[in-house]
Amino acid sequence: MKIRIQRNSVRFRLSRTDIEKLTFEGYLEEVTSFGDASFIYAVKKSNDVSELSAEYLNGKILLRIPEHLTTGWADNNVVGYDGEMSFGNNESLKLLIEKDFKCLDNVTEDQSDNYENPAKTC
Repeated sequence: MKIRIQRNSVRFRLSRTDIEKLTFEGYLEEVTSFGDASFIYAVKKSNDVSELSAEYLNGKILLRIPEHLTTGWADNNVVGYDGEMSFGNNESLKLLIEKDFKCLDNVTEDQSDNYENPAKTC
């Protein structure tokens, strides 16, 4: 699982294994250590939310995804899901969770567990 943060936007990218684990176990978590502190990002499927929602508490971003969205997601053509949380004062946080596709250019990162890129030409 990867995370990308830019201004008021948080994007989670999940490999095949990540989506399968989320579907069957209901929870994913990654930890980045900064010595004595850690930054944690996680995804939890939940039957008590109707749309994507997130919270940040004690150095951890937790994205909640409605349980019904994960059913069959690993094998269907749905790329991902998006949402937006409003906070008042014209502030909001954009949320996106999507399948991680293989890059079309050469990269050194292991992409063996990523989905085939639909823009790939043969």
